Amino acid sequence: MVVQNPNTPDANQLALLKKKLQLEAKIRNGVGWFYWIAGLSIINTLAYLFGTTFTFVIGLGATQVVDGVMAAFAKNLGGSWSALRIVGLAIDICIAGVFVLFGVLGRKRMRWPIITGMVLYAIDGVILLVFKDFLGAAFHVWALWGIWVGLKAIKELGVLEKS
Repeated sequence: MVVQNPNTPDANQLALLKKKLQLEAKIRNGVGWFYWIAGLSIINTLAYLFGTTFTFVIGLGATQVVDGVMAAFAKNLGGSWSALRIVGLAIDICIAGVFVLFGVLGRKRMRWPIITGMVLYAIDGVILLVFKDFLGAAFHVWALWGIWVGLKAIKELGVLEKS
């Protein structure tokens, strides 16, 4: 006669726990894209400010536009270039901060910030297409796919937790 310990989880409980952990990992990974987008956008801005020529393709095109506009204004105005670039950096930090906020709220399983972030990032991808940055736009699609997987996992986890 086999006596089962009542505190030992059965196979169904273990399968549910495994599925829950997998979904939570998908959420973390999907929403984590917002942190990468924000961080790499700021690195792109700093690289631009220091005169380097590289950029990360996952970063935001909007921050690159801000950098370019501020540089054009600075060139036209002459001597006050550093103040305008600092203003551009502040604007870029605010834009990136919004994406960090999407990540923070997304980790709390709030769906609307993720959807809003996806829409804004898709619009940003269109900006890249306007400037014929096809590689950057393609990486935007890849990142959007990753974020969508995380968003889908939030719904699946909600259904799993209700059952």
